Amino acid sequence: MADPEEERFLSYLSDDFKEYLDKELNWLPIYSSSYPKYLCGRVFWSREDDEPQPPSTLPDGGVACALETLCGQAYGAQQYQKLGTQIDTAIFSLVIFCLPLSIFWIFMGKILIFIGQDPLISHEVGKFITWLVPALFAYAILQPLVRYFQMQSLTLPMLISSCATPAFHIALCWVLVFKSGLDNLGGALAIDISIWLNVIFLILYMKYSFSCEKTRVPISMEVLQGVGEFFSFGIPCAVMICLEWWSFKLLILLSGLLPNPQLETSVLSICLNTIATLYSTPYGFGAAVSTRVSNELGAGNPQGAHVAVFSVMFLAVAETTVVSAILFACRHVFGYTFSNEKEVVDYVTAMAPLVCLSVIMDSIQGVLSGVARGCGWQHIGAYVNLGAFYLCGIPIAAILAFWVQLREKGLWIGIQAGAFVQTIMLAIITRSTNWDKQVKFLSLLPLEAFCLL
Repeated sequence: MADPEEERFLSYLSDDFKEYLDKELNWLPIYSSSYPKYLCGRVFWSREDDEPQPPSTLPDGGVACALETLCGQAYGAQQYQKLGTQIDTAIFSLVIFCLPLSIFWIFMGKILIFIGQDPLISHEVGKFITWLVPALFAYAILQPLVRYFQMQSLTLPMLISSCATPAFHIALCWVLVFKSGLDNLGGALAIDISIWLNVIFLILYMKYSFSCEKTRVPISMEVLQGVGEFFSFGIPCAVMICLEWWSFKLLILLSGLLPNPQLETSVLSICLNTIATLYSTPYGFGAAVSTRVSNELGAGNPQGAHVAVFSVMFLAVAETTVVSAILFACRHVFGYTFSNEKEVVDYVTAMAPLVCLSVIMDSIQGVLSGVARGCGWQHIGAYVNLGAFYLCGIPIAAILAFWVQLREKGLWIGIQAGAFVQTIMLAIITRSTNWDKQVKFLSLLPLEAFCLL
């Protein structure tokens, strides 16, 4: 005879799976369209000439991911005014944070030359990233707005924005790159305009939509009072996310020290752009599980949080199996998306099996990272990423690339060793979680205190 507790769990799992599938079908085009906007300019650039491509330059919204814990649990606990205030605080804080960061971006070209990078690559990256400074400030506003709608499961405005923006951006990018005489800088300008239009639309929707009425709050002095609090738990979020992505940026720098740096950096940039584009789907899964887990914990429902993890992990495994298989089957042709040079395309083909492995690892860790953000484990995730990538991945990559002479394959194998360690550690932490104790612990503390721990 079946255990009644097990039957309830399986019934809950079935209902939750259907709900997740429905939500993910809404969020999938939203996240799938975000990174291709940034990628489009570089694809046009590579078609315009065969100069080395710059790596991905926009920040990863790490500090804003703190809102997935705070606002998600606030919404689950029906603290709607608190959610609105935290969004305003986040926007103000991130805009201030972007001021010194923009100065760093402006001098990026000179900094790269100073640390020994190829002058041609450094000059092109420096120009491109300087023209992206306006997008940096728009991105600082966009990320809290995205979390505002995400934590309330308001997909309509994001769906409208994500469907309209790419079509406009591709046309604008083509005009600015090929017809305006700006060349690659036209791609950067197109990104600036597209993100700002996105921001303006979402602000207007938040201000005038009836669905945002209960979480819409007037700007007050509470925004300034919450800046210190926001950074106190936002920095661990940034460290958690950025430590991982910075390890991939470090690969770009290391590839510049290899023989024939223009070829190495171009191929590595193509591989990174590919996995970053494909990561939009796992990121959507991570955002969905982060929202659901934080809402359920805020509402005091441990079983709901537990079932959410099972549901989204199943979907992620199914998705990555299909995507990695398709990518491997297309390994001989997908390099032509970025370059016409046979040497570059052949190199990308040789790297394709390792890129497929990266896609698999990214899908699993994307979900586990979403669980960590929903539970408020960003400080744990930061330690995990620090150990996995900087004590394991990067040293192995350097040894294989320069000592064993595997060059770019060595760099990629090393970073995947770090990703494997990261995934295993996050899986162990998630598997050993007592969800009842998690809810009980949250109920004993004010919401802000929980997020600060």
